[in-house]
Amino acid sequence: MNENPKVALIMGSDSDYEVLKPAISFLKENDIEVVCNVMSAHRTPDLAKDFAKNAEADGIEVIIAAAGMAAHLPGVLAAFTTLPVIGIPVKGKVLDGVDALHSIVQMPSGIPVATVGIDNSKNAAILAVQILSLKYPYLKGRLKKFKEDMRNEVIKKNERLQEKIMADC
Repeated sequence: MNENPKVALIMGSDSDYEVLKPAISFLKENDIEVVCNVMSAHRTPDLAKDFAKNAEADGIEVIIAAAGMAAHLPGVLAAFTTLPVIGIPVKGKVLDGVDALHSIVQMPSGIPVATVGIDNSKNAAILAVQILSLKYPYLKGRLKKFKEDMRNEVIKKNERLQEKIMADC
């Protein structure tokens, strides 16, 4: 059993790095080793194939792949591994990421890719941590705290709103 969980974040272009920053931060905050690479399903298909085929042997337990436009990268990686692959559709200039979303979510039978919302890398990281929590019990407690913190923030926002409403009346 690995000492530390390890997640790979693969992006189709270095311009996708800004989209992946929230995922990288969330994973590191949870003591998960992060490996980041740029590779293209179309320009470097051999690298994508080799990476996916060797990911498990390299200690990677979940792959997160971000891609825009045709967004074939998550599917290509999923085709060559049995590891969970989470796809992040990246917003493009023409169709605002809807093209990437449809490409990633409409995978053929037998090659699933879990898909999050457009540019929503933090949800991809949260999903990766949920998957890893099945093997690493310490992550379950962290996820519970994360959700409790979100709950408390909503309650605080509601309290501030109620105060504002009362002050305005």
